[in-house]
Amino acid sequence: MIRVLVADANELIRNAIAGRLDIEDDIEVTGRAADGRAAVEVAMARHPDVAVVDLAMPELDGLAFLAELARTLPSCAVVILAARGGPGYLKRALAAGAKGFLPKDGPGAKLADVIRRVHAGGRYVDPTLAADALTAPDCPFTPRQLEVLRLAEHDTPVAVIANRTNLSVGTVRKYLAAAVRKLGVKNRAEACRTARENGWL
Repeated sequence: MIRVLVADANELIRNAIAGRLDIEDDIEVTGRAADGRAAVEVAMARHPDVAVVDLAMPELDGLAFLAELARTLPSCAVVILAARGGPGYLKRALAAGAKGFLPKDGPGAKLADVIRRVHAGGRYVDPTLAADALTAPDCPFTPRQLEVLRLAEHDTPVAVIANRTNLSVGTVRKYLAAAVRKLGVKNRAEACRTARENGWL
């Protein structure tokens, strides 16, 4: 039996995924979680073979969960389900070690097949998402610029961002202005939204 953890913030979706997988003869859902932190705890207690996790979970999102599991339970393969499939998210997930990446609205039978594939040591990426990722632009920002943009996403004052990042106020303003210019948008709010949609944040 392939032991599976299902983690999704939405209870209806979580239970629907688990219910669909439970009808498979060779798959057993051994744990469920509503957020990333709980998913790590369940994984450590149940030692699943495969974790199926939502990209946009609270506490720890799918990418942060992936990073934590790679450190604490590397034997568990991770399949990311994404309601939003921005190419940046796909690239980051694969770089972090995800074995599968597919849209959340895909057919249940496909998910079961993907679980079998990654459990056997393979990988699976939804072909449409993979094609989008191949043609998508690379992130134009340095890690430091992304850190500033991530903090600016919640309308954080420039002085607070500067304090949190140990940068000068002038440098923070310069980074934010550069982000607006590079992305061809009107203001930092639009820059943050564009970066988020592309999966860079």
